[in-house]
Amino acid sequence: MESVKCFPSLPPSLPPSLRSVSLLQALEENYELDLVYITERIISVSFSSSVDEISYSANLREVASMLRSKHQDNYLLFNLSEKRCDINQLNPKVLDFGWPDHHAPALDKICSICKAMDTWLSADSHNVVVIHNKGNRGRTGVVVAAYMHYSNISASADQALDRFAMKRFYEDKVLPVGQPSQKRYVQYFSGLLSGHIKINNKPLFLHHVIMHGIPNFESKGGCRPFLKIYQAMQPVYTSGIYVQGDSQTSVCITIEPGLLLKGDILLKCYHKRFRSPQRDVIFRVQFHTCAVHDLGIVFGKDELDETFKDDRFPDFGKVEFVFSFGPEKINGMDHLENGPTVSVDYNTQDALIRWDSYENLNQHCEDTMDGEYSHLACEEHSEVNLPCMATHTHQPTPSISTYCNQTHSKRLFVSIDWLLGVLWREGGREGEGEGERERERERERERERERENQSPNRAIPNLQVDISQRTCIKSY
Repeated sequence: MESVKCFPSLPPSLPPSLRSVSLLQALEENYELDLVYITERIISVSFSSSVDEISYSANLREVASMLRSKHQDNYLLFNLSEKRCDINQLNPKVLDFGWPDHHAPALDKICSICKAMDTWLSADSHNVVVIHNKGNRGRTGVVVAAYMHYSNISASADQALDRFAMKRFYEDKVLPVGQPSQKRYVQYFSGLLSGHIKINNKPLFLHHVIMHGIPNFESKGGCRPFLKIYQAMQPVYTSGIYVQGDSQTSVCITIEPGLLLKGDILLKCYHKRFRSPQRDVIFRVQFHTCAVHDLGIVFGKDELDETFKDDRFPDFGKVEFVFSFGPEKINGMDHLENGPTVSVDYNTQDALIRWDSYENLNQHCEDTMDGEYSHLACEEHSEVNLPCMATHTHQPTPSISTYCNQTHSKRLFVSIDWLLGVLWREGGREGEGEGERERERERERERERERENQSPNRAIPNLQVDISQRTCIKSY
């Protein structure tokens, strides 16, 4: 595994106390460019999120020149970050698969990436894959780990050395900086391909989210939590703000009627600061409904993004989800109700509560400050035609046996094409009936009426928040 790094300038001398593992970790976190030949045909190009635009542009130009001189036009660049004009201008073939930093990608996106990688590498023995990422290495790790599992299930034994190299890269460079949801999605992908995870095709309605253990986000302890739920990165629900008393050890956020969830789900719990127009993330978690088989699931602290390293969240803390197969209220759940010391502020017109941090995702390109490219419009690059890669069509899904890939090992339980079709259907991206959409709209109207009825009679002034200054922030 060859590696080339560019670091910002360091002091000429360092005290002996810093010449330790912690210094190596600090260097690892402050790199500008890290180019690694994970295998002879899979290359990682990582840029720090803190690198300035001038340095990034210069390094990107050098990398493109090196790739051309060594691989000519036989490399395909997978961009896991936001679209950039300069990437498309400097490289002959680019596929944009970006998603927010520190997050897991959609499960069908993992399938599409692995399929494109496998198709490109199989087309010509000289073809190589370049994985580009600007930010945390977690995104690169998801792709490398997913393709490692795919290769382990489907490829021949003579590729064992490549799989070992991918495993070493993932464990050495990614696991220390990755997020639990990223690891979870890699496990989903591997389990679905191998058959260890069965696909759930039943509808799931979320009724309760219980936070066991109260985090300390205020100076005197406690927090003021509210939830935002996203489906396929689109907001589908925002709760009121829950204010609990000193004696509370848990908070239950109830959604009635139940909220229908399908596909990739992101749930973020925020703390709204007292007398301040700011919010902090308490926890974040992602899951896919096709892998949920129990009507009650629990995520411990070490399974919650960002929270697993946050001392404000108690070590024994956990988050519980209660589902059902229908929107009707679940009987026998009275024990989950909050005590009299918990009040709910349903001021849903508060701009801070309504603001969605993913609203501008992939709607614009990052651009370089380099004058040569600053005048270019960020146009879509020409479509990359991958040899023998049939366009995925969303037809009625036949039985699993029909789509089992006969060219690969029998350990590959389903093919990428079959899995893609199922994920698109279960994610509600094709053919969702108008009747079901109308029923869900009616349920949302009913929830809104209930919030208005429960809202306190006193007038609550809206906080003045300049949302326009926040639209470029993807998460915080």
